[in-house]
Amino acid sequence: MRLSNLADYAVVAMRAAAGHCGSQMWSAAQLADQTGLPAPTVQKLVSRLSAAGLLRSTRGANGGIRLARPAAAINLADIIEAVEGPIAMTQCSDGPSGCTIEHSCGARPHWPQVNRAIRGALENITLADLAKEDVAA
Repeated sequence: MRLSNLADYAVVAMRAAAGHCGSQMWSAAQLADQTGLPAPTVQKLVSRLSAAGLLRSTRGANGGIRLARPAAAINLADIIEAVEGPIAMTQCSDGPSGCTIEHSCGARPHWPQVNRAIRGALENITLADLAKEDVAA
């Protein structure tokens, strides 16, 4: 399994936001400069992350973006799902997939358990954890 570039960039942007705009407003342009991400990509991410309730965006001269809640209350699953939708390892996990063996598949009933395990692991990693500078490898 591999995250899309956009989901990866969302994690990068949220990590930077946690370090800089937890309590103060920051512009999307500043976030783009800080992360090295293209400004249009950051704008798209700000839109999706705001819609998911992870960022708060305010327009105007005194506007900008900031975290919608503390970094410790945002987890990796929240960020990934804001960009990619529900975490599902297989297409059939989310409902009818059009798979040719769907009717006789013995693995299909087990995918929800796998999805819950993966989501649970991602829920255990908070944005505050990701924002720490000293990480043991």
